[in-house]
Amino acid sequence: MIKLSLLSVFLPTFLFVSLTPGMCMTLSMVLGMTQGVRRTLWMMAGELVGVGLVAAAAGIGVAALMLRQPELFALFKWVGGAYLGYLGVMMWRSRGRMAISVETVDLPPASRSQLALQGFVTAVANPKGWAFFVALLPPFLDASRALPGQLLVLIMLILVIEFLCLLLYAAGGRGLRRLLGESGNVRLLNRIAGSLMVGVGLWLALG
Repeated sequence: MIKLSLLSVFLPTFLFVSLTPGMCMTLSMVLGMTQGVRRTLWMMAGELVGVGLVAAAAGIGVAALMLRQPELFALFKWVGGAYLGYLGVMMWRSRGRMAISVETVDLPPASRSQLALQGFVTAVANPKGWAFFVALLPPFLDASRALPGQLLVLIMLILVIEFLCLLLYAAGGRGLRRLLGESGNVRLLNRIAGSLMVGVGLWLALG
């Protein structure tokens, strides 16, 4: 269905891009620190749904229309960025469900729906993600072959690559939590995670 010569270029290209630090990867690392890898899987699920939708839209040309109407992005960007920024400030202050509790009694963890929504909004509201898929995905589609089958295979490969990279970043966040947690620097860990979350929010709103 897809030429091996195209796949030999497609796989390393998208692996390199996914490994590059960005909003979704930073978010995965932050939640790996504060929520743990297992709960971060819910954010990954939402993010992968968003990435799949963006990739599909790019493949069928919808993204080109969306990019001509930046006001549609502005709403997603500012609302999503403000929400992530708010969460970051709460984490920096060691408050809220996203932060690691500094007390002996653990705070209730963030809900699955909250985590999934964070991932979805971050993926869909990222105009750089749309532009990236518009630029890189179409060249790998062969006009002489059936488009739906090609698009399905490529999107599935993208999601597998994205998931593995998200998992890697979340594990890195967990490792950082262990390193700082051993010395009792819970507030410092919250401030690192909160600062990164605020950075993601600013990146989303202003990028």
